[in-house]
Amino acid sequence: MTFRSVFDAAFIRTEFDKSGINTHFIPSIWKYVIQNPNCEWREIPSLPSAAYSLLSSKFKPCTSIVDSVIDSTDQVTTKLLIKLQNGGSVEAVIMRYDSSLGKYGGKPRSGGLRSTLCISSQVGCKMGCKFCATGTMGFKSNLSTGEIVEQLVHASRLSPIRNIVFMGMGEPLNNYTALVEAIRVMTSYPFQISPKKITVSTVGIIHAINKFHDDLPNLNLAVSLHAPVQDIRCQIMPAARAFPLGKLMDALAEYQKKSQQKIFIEYIMLDGVNDEEQHAHQLGKLLDTFEVVVNLIPFNPIGTLSQFGTSGDQRVTKFQTILRNTYNIRTTVRKQMGQDISGACGQLVINLTNKKSAGVASLTDIEDLHI
Repeated sequence: MTFRSVFDAAFIRTEFDKSGINTHFIPSIWKYVIQNPNCEWREIPSLPSAAYSLLSSKFKPCTSIVDSVIDSTDQVTTKLLIKLQNGGSVEAVIMRYDSSLGKYGGKPRSGGLRSTLCISSQVGCKMGCKFCATGTMGFKSNLSTGEIVEQLVHASRLSPIRNIVFMGMGEPLNNYTALVEAIRVMTSYPFQISPKKITVSTVGIIHAINKFHDDLPNLNLAVSLHAPVQDIRCQIMPAARAFPLGKLMDALAEYQKKSQQKIFIEYIMLDGVNDEEQHAHQLGKLLDTFEVVVNLIPFNPIGTLSQFGTSGDQRVTKFQTILRNTYNIRTTVRKQMGQDISGACGQLVINLTNKKSAGVASLTDIEDLHI
């Protein structure tokens, strides 16, 4: 028999209801599991007797295990290889930031260390982006709600997590139901992560964007745009053929109208492909009517898989300057973290044959992008 994760929220609530057990006990069970990783169900105090029987027969405290933990040489980034109950694996990355080193409104920030967790939503990915290592795996499976939440559970035991970004393996909006449910767990007791500290990244799944704000208000939406025109998007992101740029921008305009929130635009800098001055002007005009923050991402090589080069610093700076000065668009350059442990942006991939993982660098902390 396959046991379910106790963090599979909809399933455990349904089972409690069917057994006549009050669902208000569930958050306290979650809290106990978080604090006691290897607990037995009988150790949890003050539950109805029927709850102990149900938990023992159908649930595990965690269905996944941390297979390995790798720290970057500067100790700022930690990559977790997490083995799932079905034998698959995913990666999650913890990125640590010192708030006092940043600025807000031109003044030094208050506060100290904080951690952002980069979470995976799928094993592999259907999107096949040519600059992303995960895309080389193909699609293996969706993660359950519990498997998504368990990444936060595992990471929380290594570092207090303040921010969450769904920028790991997979396309989050292609696993929409589990994503929404997992985020609702993360924003409720006992995790209580603020929705404003959670960012979901997508290549542009239009039908999901259309309902995103209604299902998950106050979250941050990041769009992996990566090109200012449809033909370049299709060259480097084959899935873009299903999501024409004009229709995507219409969906984003409607989302912004309803949410009244800035949209984060992710733009990977590929040498000679999408990083020239004309591309900067095209992007500026495309985003002219939007409230956005553009995050330029230096390309992280993926070993022999790479067919692209990394844009030079001078070209990145020029691109940023055009967007800022000509179009008055706030534009940042992503700080790279975790390249030495393949934990940087676009480097996450599981080699299922030898169980070694390759590549992921990180982003400017989402908190530092807020205006």
